[in-house]
Amino acid sequence: MPRTVRRILTLLAALAAALTLYVAPPASAATFLTHSQATSQLSAAGISWTSSGGCSDRNNPTCTSFSQIRQTTISGIKTLKSASGCAITITGGTETGHSGGTYSHWNGYKLDISKGTCIGNYIKNNFTYLGYVSGWGYQYRSGSGNLYTDEGNHWDILYYNCGGC
Repeated sequence: MPRTVRRILTLLAALAAALTLYVAPPASAATFLTHSQATSQLSAAGISWTSSGGCSDRNNPTCTSFSQIRQTTISGIKTLKSASGCAITITGGTETGHSGGTYSHWNGYKLDISKGTCIGNYIKNNFTYLGYVSGWGYQYRSGSGNLYTDEGNHWDILYYNCGGC
């Protein structure tokens, strides 16, 4: 193979590698929000929240807190609100008292929302039904991979990402 052709092929391979890095950059570190930052975004999006204890203390299980919630989780619930056109009321955030694990409420990945006909129909009609998870509930997966579980009296949502925001 002539030297010029080899150099051109080497340059094309380097260019292709550089474009791949540009198109698909490495994942960035998670952005965590304060309760105030999260509630500001939720209010602006028309999303409400409630607390059985009337409080926002992360260390009190009767409160609804958004302290240390991930930006992708807040963006995800905003995407759900926008896509569905439904009213959304958050009933659980990052407060203590939920199940543990990596992808937990405490670690900022999950929200609980009130059940309603509009949001229930949207989830059931637009996401893939995965089946019943014993001790958990009826589970659905969105196209972006987020999980929506009907736990009987509320929806438990696990946001791996922002849902296409």
